Amino acid sequence: MNGVDDKTEVREYFNATGFDRWKRIYGDGEVNKVQLDIRTGHQQTVDTLLDWFKADENLADLTICDAGCGVGSLSIPLAQAGATVFSSDISEKMVEEGKERAIALRLKDNPTFVVQDLETLSGNYHTVVCLDVLIHYPTEQAADMIKHLASLAENRLILSFAPKTCLLVILKRIGEFFPGPSKTTRAYQHREKDIVKVLEDCGLKVKRTAMTSTKFYFSRMLEAVREE
Repeated sequence: MNGVDDKTEVREYFNATGFDRWKRIYGDGEVNKVQLDIRTGHQQTVDTLLDWFKADENLADLTICDAGCGVGSLSIPLAQAGATVFSSDISEKMVEEGKERAIALRLKDNPTFVVQDLETLSGNYHTVVCLDVLIHYPTEQAADMIKHLASLAENRLILSFAPKTCLLVILKRIGEFFPGPSKTTRAYQHREKDIVKVLEDCGLKVKRTAMTSTKFYFSRMLEAVREE
């Protein structure tokens, strides 16, 4: 399947059945055990990244692009901590949900939520973040997306991806046999060395790393900074 079809499928999925599924996962309502495990894993990734930001003690000075923001799980706490946040997602429904959650917390103009895909993002930001998005795109397209996001990052790019290992490939195949909401969606895994190579080609050097592993959620996170 080519890149255009992948992007179209992702957009349609997250504006239809995928939205309802992931809205529940990223919320606090009742879900099944598999979805709860994914919710826990995703939140651990978000919390780890928030800890990185807080440790740097400069959030109030930062402009951050949250590329593929979903319902605002990261954007909202970053804005609450004082950062200026631009939040985009390919799914209109995800963006609307993010706006509603921000308004409910009395956040009016920050974050700024827009419907936009990664390739058409523009501007310059101190930090660009792309969490749990590359899983929806094959390696070649993911590499192009990373290059584009790196061009927007003045200081650093932080991204996460599903690492490609023999064990995780097997688990992914097993997950395809689960019925209903527990069934895995199409997911692309990426070799870490390939991601690092793309980052290095963009003049970025990996500074911090983290790995989140639960029963059904696996996410490798890399922070890459501009080399002096």
